[in-house]
Amino acid sequence: QVQLVESGGGEVQPGGSLRLSCAASGTFFSQYTMSWYRQVSGMSRELVGSTFQGTITYSASAKGRFRITRDNTRQEVYLQMNSLKPDDTAVYYCHAGRAEREYWGQGTQVTVSS
Repeated sequence: QVQLVESGGGEVQPGGSLRLSCAASGTFFSQYTMSWYRQVSGMSRELVGSTFQGTITYSASAKGRFRITRDNTRQEVYLQMNSLKPDDTAVYYCHAGRAEREYWGQGTQVTVSS
């Protein structure tokens, strides 16, 4: 069983930055693919990026502006978001996946607005 708790969301002006954190409880954290998703109300959840054993991938919308890092000792994963745009406004979710198991955090709201 893995529990995920996101933090760091909020409101920021266009061009600003935010850093989201996801704290995981449970065992075998390093064996999970950790991902960030986002969801706009009424739309499907969208993958932002993932990290597993040193490999990090990003969606086209995140590449060059967002950066995912993880600390296996602290069992945390982070999403640094720079040059934020109004289109980045969404609820951001942390996801852990391993084999057939997957877990979601409760989400944190990010609003980019002037």
